[in-house]
Amino acid sequence: MSEAADPRLTHLSPAVSRLGAAFARPKVLAVVCVVVLASLGWLYLALLIAGMGGPAGALDLLPRAIEVLCQPVFGLAHFGMPGGAWGASAVALVALMWGAMTLAMMLPSAGPMILTYAEIADTAARKGEHVVSPFVIAAGYTAVWLCFAAAATLAQFVLTRAALIDPSMASVSGLFSGAIFIAAGVYQFSALKHACLTQCQHPFPFFFANWATTPRGVFCLGLRQGLYCLGCCWAMMLVMFAVGVMNVIWMAALGMVMTIEKIGNGRRFSHAVGVVLIAGGAAFVLTAVAAHWPVRSI
Repeated sequence: MSEAADPRLTHLSPAVSRLGAAFARPKVLAVVCVVVLASLGWLYLALLIAGMGGPAGALDLLPRAIEVLCQPVFGLAHFGMPGGAWGASAVALVALMWGAMTLAMMLPSAGPMILTYAEIADTAARKGEHVVSPFVIAAGYTAVWLCFAAAATLAQFVLTRAALIDPSMASVSGLFSGAIFIAAGVYQFSALKHACLTQCQHPFPFFFANWATTPRGVFCLGLRQGLYCLGCCWAMMLVMFAVGVMNVIWMAALGMVMTIEKIGNGRRFSHAVGVVLIAGGAAFVLTAVAAHWPVRSI
């Protein structure tokens, strides 16, 4: 037996009515939300990088974006800032870049949380209860990571001033890179990491205990889940300072790792990632020490 049509949509044509009924379901909106917002982040980064090569027509922009994305690192000089000078426009561009990076990397990892909310809301909507759009909870989650993007912009400014990052946005010190990798790896074994990861992996109990039916309440749910996600992933995001802030390959790899962490169960994968990060950090440190080790002539 087919479901009864929504009486609010009966004045529309059958095709439009079916489309409206589909988009009235929170779960459908949740999928659209994650895909659209994450895609916007990657699209902005691609267009930003494509525009670095100078003026281009609309038809030339996408091929140029694909070509430039295959390169490892892009610096402030590509923004038209010779020598990596930090003017107001450079700060704004770097902040926008970090904002796009967080959308591109973190929203896919928020998919399980947003879908869990949508499944609960979808059930409530079928019963005729009032629910709030998943876009509201996604907005709360995104607000946390945009605050992180602002903090990362400030950190990048400080590290550039301290000559630990060069104008190409890459680390200039193997010891600095190694310290970041090791710190991120050690954090993978911490109690705080796993407390936050558990909340990210199993959001249903949180929603069940704190369910809200107002936009403000749902936005606050998104904020709290965003804070759990920040507590889970902030250290791994800082790895970008060690490998090159605009290194697209590392962005995609870290985003994939953080997504796998949240859709999995247990701690084995997180611990394995921690071991790899610590080993990578040790390699950075040993390489840096060996490069400055005095060589005795025979």
